[in-house]
Amino acid sequence: MISRTERTVNYVVLTVMAVVVLFPIVTFVLAALSPDRSGGPVSPSKFEWGNFATAWQQAGFGRALTVSLTIAVCVVIGQVVLALLGGYAFGVLGVAGERVLFPIVLLGMMISTEAIIVPLYYQFRTFGMTNSLPGIILINLGMGVPFGIFWMRAAFRALPRATFESAEIDGAGPVQMLRHLATPMVRPAIYTLILLSFMWTWNDYFLSLVFLHGSNQTATVALGVFQGKYVTQINLMAAGGLIVAAPVLILYVIFQRKFISGMLAGAIKE
Repeated sequence: MISRTERTVNYVVLTVMAVVVLFPIVTFVLAALSPDRSGGPVSPSKFEWGNFATAWQQAGFGRALTVSLTIAVCVVIGQVVLALLGGYAFGVLGVAGERVLFPIVLLGMMISTEAIIVPLYYQFRTFGMTNSLPGIILINLGMGVPFGIFWMRAAFRALPRATFESAEIDGAGPVQMLRHLATPMVRPAIYTLILLSFMWTWNDYFLSLVFLHGSNQTATVALGVFQGKYVTQINLMAAGGLIVAAPVLILYVIFQRKFISGMLAGAIKE
């Protein structure tokens, strides 16, 4: 049993931590609503909601958000499908050469983008895939699939082996076991992968800056250009930042419980 003193100390510590975490966020939101160019404090009755409309129009966020959303959705779908198949193969089926193939897959997580960006750009330019959505989608898939396979392999290996053995005895094939047995059991891990993949793809700036330009620029690049133009108008920059961050925040709120359960269930079981 937790004593009253321990419970009080826990609440005090959690409250202090919540204040420390939320203070910068609240300050950022208030700056976005401030009529003052410097983002100074203002009373609720004087909130300038028009800052969001101004930032939206001046930065061209309508087109940029559409591009980012298209890229993120395609990458998430592709990464989840490939991660499910790869994780199931390594975690349940035990493919031939796993001890060699899986470390090769993990190698993809260890290569930094900066180390390969120059040869990658020239290779994609050779195939005419620079400044194209399929090209940037393919690159993001290549960067994210190794982690997805690693993540789903851990989730599949945490499942009881006897469950699959029973299904095999009943005549179920590998595809049937994946669709009707394994996938529903690792659903929290899938939701977590969806959120992480969307967040990483949506927040990408470096790849989008190098491979996309003009009307194909993403929301993060559009935000960077916008901040360069309005560097002295803190309120408009804060409003633009909130607009770009909104989709990730909304997705996190929707999947919050599933994300936490997926992270807790994501321990590696060898």
